[in-house]
Amino acid sequence: MDLKLTDKIAVVTGSTQGIGRAIAAALANEGARVIVNGRSPERTEQVAREIAAEGKAHAVAADLSDAAGVKQLIDGAHRIGPVDILVNNFGIFEPKAFEEVTDEDWLRFFNLNVLSAIRCSRAVMGGMRERGWGRILFVSSESGINIPSEMVHYGMTKTAMLSVSRGLAKVLSGTGVTVNALLPGPTWTEGVADFVEKLANDKGISVQQAKDDFFTFARPSSIIRRFATVEEVASHAAYLCSPLASATTGAAHRVDGGVVDTCF
Repeated sequence: MDLKLTDKIAVVTGSTQGIGRAIAAALANEGARVIVNGRSPERTEQVAREIAAEGKAHAVAADLSDAAGVKQLIDGAHRIGPVDILVNNFGIFEPKAFEEVTDEDWLRFFNLNVLSAIRCSRAVMGGMRERGWGRILFVSSESGINIPSEMVHYGMTKTAMLSVSRGLAKVLSGTGVTVNALLPGPTWTEGVADFVEKLANDKGISVQQAKDDFFTFARPSSIIRRFATVEEVASHAAYLCSPLASATTGAAHRVDGGVVDTCF
């Protein structure tokens, strides 16, 4: 299917690995000119070169933990051209007992996972509105609905992203700019692989057994009974970023393997 993304300029935050990298690659494969973003200049350049082997990609290294870093990213993107697509993927996660989550942890998670996305969206929405077309996608999580007891602070940020994306869609009503949220479920990324490997080592079991146990005990409501691949998540993201999804806005799309046990 042709998603009609040729030469659209797409910024994907936190795109040097995991879901972000897969989304950047999917958009590039559809003809978009993708801005790869990470904190390390060397790693960002490397990933941009890898993606550019199959499409158009440019590296803009920037730390999105503050407003200056966001400005650096958007200014770098604007040197390529006006931003048509913004994918707010950048974020962190960390299993931690609720009573051990400090005030600083709460603020750090909100700043990195939510405020960075707000700043990026605020920086590009005006241009999109003036041109009468744009796509803003927030990569939230099923954890924004299914708050994990081992990561309440993380779940809080993903719920906040749902609120911001829905509200911003209303702000941009009738402009040709759509705003949506994507809710991946358990997905096999580098970070998750490290987490599962540590869990397996701690329990003295194989990684495969730890993966199986995760769906027996941690996410028993999963229907697919496995981790999604980053490519499966990215294909849904690419559609939502395309002109073909012009009637979809203010929506929260689950790519969770059926973990959230509701019809709606």
